[in-house]
Amino acid sequence: MALVAHGYGEHAGRYADVAGHLVRHGGAVYAPDHLGHGRSEGERALVERVDDLVDDLHAAARKARDDRPGHSLVLIGHSMGGLVATRYAQLHGSELAALVLSGPAIGGNPGIEALLAMDPIPDLPIDPSTLSRDPEVGRAYLEDPLVWHGPFRRATLEALFAAVRTIAAGPRLGRLPTLWLHGEDDALTPLAETRAAMERVRGERLESIVYPGARHEVLNETNRGEVLTAVTSFIDRALEGR
Repeated sequence: MALVAHGYGEHAGRYADVAGHLVRHGGAVYAPDHLGHGRSEGERALVERVDDLVDDLHAAARKARDDRPGHSLVLIGHSMGGLVATRYAQLHGSELAALVLSGPAIGGNPGIEALLAMDPIPDLPIDPSTLSRDPEVGRAYLEDPLVWHGPFRRATLEALFAAVRTIAAGPRLGRLPTLWLHGEDDALTPLAETRAAMERVRGERLESIVYPGARHEVLNETNRGEVLTAVTSFIDRALEGR
């Protein structure tokens, strides 16, 4: 079973290709929208505490285990979802068979954090060209009514950067098999900051792939087939001994 945690301002429906690949590989996929995102209730793009999203994801994991008792659970998190997934693994890692992190926001972004010093925070929505080299990905993102296209909320930024600090001070991932995927040209979760954060939290079974030229959404990149194959190959290896 796979549980997918989507990124900031978007929704789980943008992971249909990922879910389809996992299902064709024999998996079952659970992909809830975070509070304030997609089809979930709550004020749009408002995150007051990342641990609230962790709690919601944990409830989804319980639902998955109730539906399919005895099956192993793999957690896949992208961007803000990678931040949530990493925190989840720190708190509930013993319940997971493996963890996949795509462009995780665990190292923060100094440019975005600087917005907190501004009052008001300027209306600077995410530039769709930073997502993927595939222009169709950016076009679909812009036209998606379930995506938040407004400015960052101050409370959300405060919650996200507080979680970055909490994760840095928290436990390592121990023996949990972990795959970290990142785009070399990721402008939203810069590689250097993320690599330093990953070194602080990494466990004993970390695998990492940095894709040259790739941008933020490696799961939606021009080589997405290669990336998705890397994900399922990793999951197969992680599950071999279970």
